[in-house]
Amino acid sequence: MTDFASDAARAFAINTALKPQLIYVGAQQTPILIIDDLAADLSVLLADASSADFQTDAHSYYPGVRAMLPRPYVIAVLDAVYQLIYQVYQVPRERRLKPQDIYYSLITTAEQDLKPLQCLPHFDSTDPYYFALLHYLSPEPHGGTGLFRHRPTGFEKITAATQSGYFQAAEQHLARFGAPRQGYCIETNDHFELYQKLEYRQNRLVIYPGNLLHSSLVNPATDIAASISKGRLTANIFINFLA
Repeated sequence: MTDFASDAARAFAINTALKPQLIYVGAQQTPILIIDDLAADLSVLLADASSADFQTDAHSYYPGVRAMLPRPYVIAVLDAVYQLIYQVYQVPRERRLKPQDIYYSLITTAEQDLKPLQCLPHFDSTDPYYFALLHYLSPEPHGGTGLFRHRPTGFEKITAATQSGYFQAAEQHLARFGAPRQGYCIETNDHFELYQKLEYRQNRLVIYPGNLLHSSLVNPATDIAASISKGRLTANIFINFLA
């Protein structure tokens, strides 16, 4: 490792006294990892974000802007937690971790400008070993993350086997009852049940399977802003374990 790389790794150092918390959620008792006080010095990451080039993500329905995360930070985070993910989620050891996407994220879309799909909970992937690592960066108060159950089917996770049935049931519900309320999905409604909140706390890392139906619990008064000093800044690392 070069001196520059060593300095970068030290700058994005992870707390050496991490105390992971494991909770089980929903009817399926899905494990969720919560790690508080992740970064040893969060100001380094916030300073990096302040000069990042945020752009609209044209390849997803994310309701805001994103910028690339610094590679040394991503490596530091994954090095700190990958063995824990293997263990908690019983990932076969022959599968190897592959980062998929690595972003800073800021929610910037006003509720009245959301597209219909952005008003519903979503899932990231049907792959069983695809995970989201969500690091809350901004000071509180901000909305956390909600986990939702699809009421017509009872699905909490969307797998390759259930994806078609989920989409069909969701389309039937929307055809019968109309479009979702114009706004972020932050509570139980006739289509989805909010069964777990993953509360926002600065410097908290939350790790969950990407096939869980989820939504940011956006508070329009505090969470919608393009400025990292005012908005709900997160670091999002998406990983898959591939054979």
